[in-house]
Amino acid sequence: MHGGSVAIPLDWRHTLEALDWNELSHLYEVAPLGHKKPADLQVVFSNSMFKCLVYEGDRLIGAGRAVADGRDCAYICDVAVHPDHQGTGLGKAIVAKLVEFSRGHRKIILYAVAGKEPFYKKLGFKRMRTAMAIFGNEQQARERGLIDDT
Repeated sequence: MHGGSVAIPLDWRHTLEALDWNELSHLYEVAPLGHKKPADLQVVFSNSMFKCLVYEGDRLIGAGRAVADGRDCAYICDVAVHPDHQGTGLGKAIVAKLVEFSRGHRKIILYAVAGKEPFYKKLGFKRMRTAMAIFGNEQQARERGLIDDT
C-alpha cells in the first residue's frame, strides 16, 4: 500500500511468459543488487528450475530463482525486491516460495548479499562452514565482503 492508496493485489508468476527482461534488469539495479544485463538474466532465469516473479499491477516488484537438479541440491539466488516494497515481507515470501518449490532436495543453499545473513537465518538457513567459491571477479567479491581470506 502506498500513502493511503488502495492496495493492489499482487500477481505471482512462476513462468517467464511475457517477462520484460529490461524491466527485470532495472529491478536488480534499483534493489540494489548490481547491474545484470537483460540477455544474461534471460539465460540464467531460463536455466533455473524455479522462478518467482511478483507484479503489482503491470509493474515487476520482486523476483527470485532457484537452480535445482531435482534431487540433491537447490540453490536460491537473485532475490530482489523493489525499494518501494522492501520491509513489507515480500522478500521473505519469495524465499519461502522458492524453498517450498525446492522441498525434496537433500539441501537448499542460498547465496546472500554480505550483511543480509541474519535475515536468512530467521528463515531457517544455517551458515555453512564448507562453502567455497571461485569468482569471475575475485577483487569485486572481496570488496563486497563475500570472500573470507582466513
